[in-house]
Amino acid sequence: MIAGTDRRRAMAAGLGAVALWGALATLSVLAGPIPPFQMVAMTFAIAAAIGIARARFRNMAWRDLFRWPRQVWLLGVGGLFGYHALYFAALQLAPPAEANLVNYLWPLLIVLLAAPLAGETLGWPHLLGAFLGFAGVALLAFERGASFAGAHLAGYLLALGCAFTWSLYSVLSRRFGETPTDAIAAFCAAASLLSLICHLLFETTVWPTTAQAWLAVAALGLGPAGTAFYLWDHAVKRGDIRALGALSYAAPILSTALLIVSGLAQPTGALLLAALLVTAGAVLASREMWKR
Repeated sequence: MIAGTDRRRAMAAGLGAVALWGALATLSVLAGPIPPFQMVAMTFAIAAAIGIARARFRNMAWRDLFRWPRQVWLLGVGGLFGYHALYFAALQLAPPAEANLVNYLWPLLIVLLAAPLAGETLGWPHLLGAFLGFAGVALLAFERGASFAGAHLAGYLLALGCAFTWSLYSVLSRRFGETPTDAIAAFCAAASLLSLICHLLFETTVWPTTAQAWLAVAALGLGPAGTAFYLWDHAVKRGDIRALGALSYAAPILSTALLIVSGLAQPTGALLLAALLVTAGAVLASREMWKR
């Protein structure tokens, strides 16, 4: 049984991960046109370095940092690398707005899968909260001109695969709650190596051309594609995974808001309404926490 204080700390970690993911789009734009697998290889290498440094600081042996059960390796690498590989493939075969909307079924799926796979009890606040969050994201997508066409069906299916991959990774991680978060360093290292192989096979190398672009890549590895994974791992293993699913819909709202603040997008009324829907959904889904 997870104590109340531990659960609150885990929820704070989850909120931190969501906030960092909100900076993903802005930093990606600032980093410039770097090929996707090259970007993952670079940023995940930084993410692995963060975890290795953390583990070594706590005197964890090198062999222990990479010595995990086979099923833990499969879940970790499958979740981190599998999600990103499917996502980039989806963007190749479907327009970004539509692909992202299908991809953002993952918070809703986390809520729906929490009962059968994590043993949680689902109530109407969790379900309604998750649906309100998805409605907010859908509003943003259609405001940007999303319109599903049969010609892009393969891309939509790959995006749906993204949603299932990340939701299953998040929910099933709870079954390995005894595995320390240090394991994420090993998964990031493996995902970085696999991404490098994919980059060498399918892409042409493009290095950042300015100091700002290099700083953006470093910030991605330190934040949305690095520290966020460690925070999320702690959150899904120790927090209220049902509330985390609904709270995750704040990421695309924060992302759009940050693009506007940075002058990379224009404000719209749809963003405000979407933010209200996501906020209402998050409050509903986490009402048990507020009561406590």
